[in-house]
Amino acid sequence: MNNRFYALQITLMDIDPPIWRYFVVPADITLDRLHDVIQIVMGWTDSHLYQFSIGKHWYAENVESELDGLKSSKYRLKDLVKKKGRAVEYLYDFGDTWLHHLSLEDNRYNIENLHGNIVCLDGERACPPEDVGGVMGYDDLCKILNDPKHADYESTRDWIGTDFYFEKFDIQSVNVELLKYMRWSRNRYLPWESGD
Repeated sequence: MNNRFYALQITLMDIDPPIWRYFVVPADITLDRLHDVIQIVMGWTDSHLYQFSIGKHWYAENVESELDGLKSSKYRLKDLVKKKGRAVEYLYDFGDTWLHHLSLEDNRYNIENLHGNIVCLDGERACPPEDVGGVMGYDDLCKILNDPKHADYESTRDWIGTDFYFEKFDIQSVNVELLKYMRWSRNRYLPWESGD
């Protein structure tokens, strides 16, 4: 059993003030599952494609050949990122191009006092809504929602919903979702079908 854990910090690039999360995962997590965790901790809805860039290689879910990249489900984080401070780029949504900077903050994190082996420890600010138009669209959204007299305020608020607030980050809700994810994605002793 692997009892090594990584503490990672992820920051959404080109947004000020920054939107970031600090979280813990098993060092042997596969990149496709790390993608799932990032979706939960950041607040994305897993509605678009993604890729990780590590060194000279990139890893994604839907790859047909090595020219398209490497299959993220075949690689474990501990085999690609080992030293503290090592940086990884995570790109989500090739249209809006949300670029994230992911760094290994601690390569031997002690989870003794944590509830679970995938946990969000800290973070700031709400993730942008999906399909808002990338950084420029998010900037426009901020300007509109910060000005109730703006001509597009009401229609934008209707589209975005009344529960979206830029500064809102609910770590308890994130950790509940991570617990659900761990429950649903756990390894099972027997496969779904018997094969008979």
